[in-house]
Amino acid sequence: MDYGSREGIPVLDVARTTEPDIVGRSKRLWLLPGGRCLVQIIPSLRSFTYQRDEMVERTGPLRLDFYEKAAARIVAAGVPCAFRERVSADHYLADYCPAPPFEVIVKNRATGSTTRKYPGLFEDGAPLPRPVVKFDYRVDPEDQPIGEDYLRALGLPVEEMRERSLAVNDVLRSWLHPVEVWDFCLIFGQTEDGELTVISEISQDCMRLRHEDGSPLDKDLFRKGVAGDEIVNQWSRILDVIS
Repeated sequence: MDYGSREGIPVLDVARTTEPDIVGRSKRLWLLPGGRCLVQIIPSLRSFTYQRDEMVERTGPLRLDFYEKAAARIVAAGVPCAFRERVSADHYLADYCPAPPFEVIVKNRATGSTTRKYPGLFEDGAPLPRPVVKFDYRVDPEDQPIGEDYLRALGLPVEEMRERSLAVNDVLRSWLHPVEVWDFCLIFGQTEDGELTVISEISQDCMRLRHEDGSPLDKDLFRKGVAGDEIVNQWSRILDVIS
C-alpha cells in the first residue's frame, strides 16, 4: 500500500533516516507532502502533580491500539479526526494541523484537577449530574484553566469545540461500557477551510478509565507509582473491551 513519501523516501524510512520536524513530550512528527504527517508515539509518561516523568516501554503500541479504534469510532459518529492509518506498532499517518496551546477536557466525575483546584466543592470521584467541559491553556510546567471569553477573543469556535467534545464523550461512554469514562482531554486543530478536527491522541495516556471492578486502566496507575510492567498489564485489559 502506498503511504506516501518525502523526497522519494518511503514513509517509514523517513523516520529511520531523517530527523523529526517536531518533537514533543509524547510524539515525534515528520511533515509529509499533501498536508500529511508521520507520527511516532514516544512511550513516555508524565505527571506534574506527582513529579514523575519516565519512559515506560510497551505503552506506545498499547496507546496506538486504543487510538486507532477510538478514531474510527468518532469519525463514524461524524466528528472529524486527523488520524488516517497505522503504519507500524508505534507510527501512524495523520492530517497535519498545527496544535494550538489549548485543550478541552470533559469530566463525567469530579476527579483530578476538579477536586485539587476546587477543594470542598465535590467529593472526590463523585458522579457529576451532567458532563462538565472546561478549557486549559497548555503551558509548562502545568496546564492552567482559561476562561472561555479569552478563547472567543482569539476567534476560536468555543461552542463548536464544546459540542464536538460532548459528542466524543457520548461515543466513548457507549463504546467502552461497562468500563467507565471518568474524564479525557482533546486538542482541536483547524484545517485550511476552518474545519475543526481532533488532532490529539485518544488513549489511556489522556483519560481516566475505570474497569467495572473499580480498578484504574489509565495513567492514574503511573501517578500512584505503579511499576511499568503492571501498567502494561492493566492497560492491556482495556483491549478485551474494545476488540
